[in-house]
Order: sequence, then C-alpha cells, then structure tokens
Amino acid sequence: MSAQSAKPAPTGARAARKRQDIVRAARTLFLREGFGVGMDAIAAEAGVSKVTVYNHFGSKEALFTAVVAGALDEPLAAGGDPEGPDLARLAEAEGPAELKAALTDAGRAWIRAVRTDDEGRALRTLVATELHRFPELGRAWREHGPTGHHPAVAEALGALADRGRLAIPDLEVAVLQLYSLLVFPQMVFEQHGTELSDDLAERLLADGVEMFLRRYAP
Repeated sequence: MSAQSAKPAPTGARAARKRQDIVRAARTLFLREGFGVGMDAIAAEAGVSKVTVYNHFGSKEALFTAVVAGALDEPLAAGGDPEGPDLARLAEAEGPAELKAALTDAGRAWIRAVRTDDEGRALRTLVATELHRFPELGRAWREHGPTGHHPAVAEALGALADRGRLAIPDLEVAVLQLYSLLVFPQMVFEQHGTELSDDLAERLLADGVEMFLRRYAP
C-alpha cells in the first residue's frame, strides 16, 4: 500500500465526513478487537470501501495514530467540553491575564477528561499493549511526532506564537512540555491504580500554567 500512502488525502466537506466516519469506526473496532482487526472490517463498519480507507490514511498504523490523537485532543476541540473553553478560544486570547485564564481553563478541561473518560483510558492502555505486539505501530507513533499526536494543541500554540502572544522557537518541544506539565502526572498516577487528589491536581495545574507562560513569554 505504499503507492496509496503516497497520494494526497482527499479534501473537501464530503471527504471530511468520510474521514470522521472511518475514525469513529476504527476507534470502536480497535477498542473491541485491538490493532489486529482487519481493514476490511473497519471499512465495513464505516460504510466505505477499503480503498477509501487507504486513500484517507495510507496504512493501518496511520489510522490507529489518528484515532488515538483524536482521543487525546477531543476534550479541547470545539464543543468538546461544555463545562470549559475550547482551544480555539485559547488561541484568540488577548493579553497576559486573559491568556493565563484561558490556558488554565483549557488545562482543567483536559485534566478532567483524562480523569473521567473511560474510553480514552482504554485507548491509552491499548497503545501500551499493542506497541509490544506490533513494532511497526511504535515506529509510526514516533514518526507522527508531538504535534501530530496533539494537533489541536499544536494549532492553538502555533496561533498564539504567530500573533506574538507567546515566543515558541520549537513547537514540538512546547507541545510536549505543556502535556507533561498538565496531563502526564494524572496518567502516572492512573498507571498505578490511583489518582491525584483534587487539591493537588489544581495546584499542579496552577504551577504548570505559570511555568509554561514564564518559559514562553514574548
């Protein structure tokens, strides 16, 4: 399928809807059957041909990465969390105080989702499990890079840098740093069968936002 993977992905509103259908179908089947599920089954679940799946993603590894990346950013996508702002609003923040408040609120929504989203937790567990069984998945995951794993976060930080609200010389590093400061502590505790207290989670969020903004202040 290397020739297919070299083709540009289809574009336009209709193609975007098909892509969403494929990702949703793949997410359901990956969670149910693991990475070993066939592309024929994913195509059937999505109501498209297998050729269409390959035209959009090029390989099963790329599709799996897209599924997980979508789950990582989903809480912060537009409308992802009715209780908190999305990253589009963060990208439009004006002035230091508004930026700090927007980043804190977005981080809180992100953390809340990590702590309460059972399906997202299952996907993270699936990644850890399948990386051992399918080395090619690990290579695809690494090649995708931090900005590919967190496209909505990367887009928001890039927009803030373009507008001069932040000074970010290396976007990949900035995405990883924000993720490590705000979300990674939750996952470490989760892997040990427990969770941070609400008070400690809030203190980590506040300090994490402060550290990130001090580092990237223009």
